[in-house]
Amino acid sequence: MKIGRMIRQIDFLMIMLIGMLAIVSMVAISGATYSTNPTYFEKQISWYITGILLMFATLLFDYRVLAQGRFVYVLYGVGLLFLLLVMIPGIGVTVKGAQQWIRIGGFQFQPSEFMKIIMIILIAKFLAEVRSTPVYARTLWKVFLLFAVPFFIILKQPDLGTALVLIGILCSILVAGGLYWRTVVTVGTVGVVLMAAVFTLYLTDSPLLHVILEDHQIKRISTFVNPASDPSGAGYQLTQSMIAVGSGELMGKGFHHGTQAQGRWIPEPHNDFIFAVFAEEWGFVGGAVLLCLFIFLIYRMMRIAIHCDDRFGTLIVTGVVGMVVFQVFQNIGMTIGMLPVTGLPLPYISYGGSSLLTQLIAAGLVLNVSMRRNTDLYFAD
Repeated sequence: MKIGRMIRQIDFLMIMLIGMLAIVSMVAISGATYSTNPTYFEKQISWYITGILLMFATLLFDYRVLAQGRFVYVLYGVGLLFLLLVMIPGIGVTVKGAQQWIRIGGFQFQPSEFMKIIMIILIAKFLAEVRSTPVYARTLWKVFLLFAVPFFIILKQPDLGTALVLIGILCSILVAGGLYWRTVVTVGTVGVVLMAAVFTLYLTDSPLLHVILEDHQIKRISTFVNPASDPSGAGYQLTQSMIAVGSGELMGKGFHHGTQAQGRWIPEPHNDFIFAVFAEEWGFVGGAVLLCLFIFLIYRMMRIAIHCDDRFGTLIVTGVVGMVVFQVFQNIGMTIGMLPVTGLPLPYISYGGSSLLTQLIAAGLVLNVSMRRNTDLYFAD
C-alpha cells in the first residue's frame, strides 16, 4: 500500500535522535533552574509536547503543495507583517534591549524564529523553479531581494544572531541549488573582506565603526577579543561560561551539582548558555555525547536530502540543515569563547517556545520529505 510505504520511509532514527535531544534538554534545564525556578522544566515539557504534535501534524500534507501557486508568498507577506508589528511600540515587547517579541494576551512569541522556516520554503521554491544549472549570479537578484527585506528588519530589532542564521540558510540552499562556483568564491571573498574591515575599524577605534554597528554589538566584539577586559560587565557571562565548561573536566560535577549554575553565576543559564550548564554537570564526555547526537541528526537529514529525487524537497532539507548547523556551531562556539556572543539558542536544548517550535516544525518538514520520496530509502544503501 502507498500509505504503508510512506510510513516505512519515515526516518524513525531521526525521530529517536530528537527524542534523545529532548531528554538532554530536560536534564540541562533542570540543572540550570533547579535552585532558582523549577517551573522552566515544566514549561519546557509542555513546549516539547506541543512541538512534537506540530511536527507530526506537518506530515499530514504533501510538502510539494508549498511549491504550488503563490501560497508561500502569502506566507512570506504574513511573516513580514509580524516582523513589522514587532517594531510598533505597545505591540512589540523589548527583552534584553532587543524588540523582537509580540505579546498577545498571556502568550508571547518571536516572529523572527518562524521567519526562518518561511525563508527556507521560499528560497527552496525559487531555486527549484530555476531550470539552468549551475545557477548564475544574474538569476539570483530576486532571491537576494526577497532575502534582504526580512534580514534588515531583523537586524534593526536588533537581532544579529537570527539575521546571521538567515545567511546560513541562504548559503546552504544556494550551494545545494547549484550556485556557480565563481559566485561562491566571490561572495566568500567579499564576506571575509568585510569581516576583516570591521575588525580593522575596531582595532583602530575608528568613528566609522559606530556608524556601521550598534554600541552593544561593538561591546560584544570587545568581549570576544578580550573577555577579561570587563569581567564584571560585558565579559561577565562569557567568563563564567568558560569557567563552567572548564570546571566540568572529564566526567563533570554531577546532576544538580554545577556550582556555576546553582550559584547563579551564569545569568539566564537555561537559554543561550545552556551548553555551559550541561558541560559543567556532565563534563567533556557529556558534551561530546551531545555533539555526537547533533552530528548524527545532521547526517540523517543530509541522507534524506541526497536520496530525495525532488529538487524542492532536497533544497528544503538542505535549508533546515544549514539552520541547525549554524546555530549549533555558533552557540557552542560562543559558549567556549571561540566566537562572539550573539544570543542564539542551542537547537532542541535551550529553553524557549518560539525557538523549539521552529526547530520541531522544521524537523517535521524534513520527515515529510523523507516519507514522500519515490526512492525507498530503507533499501537505498
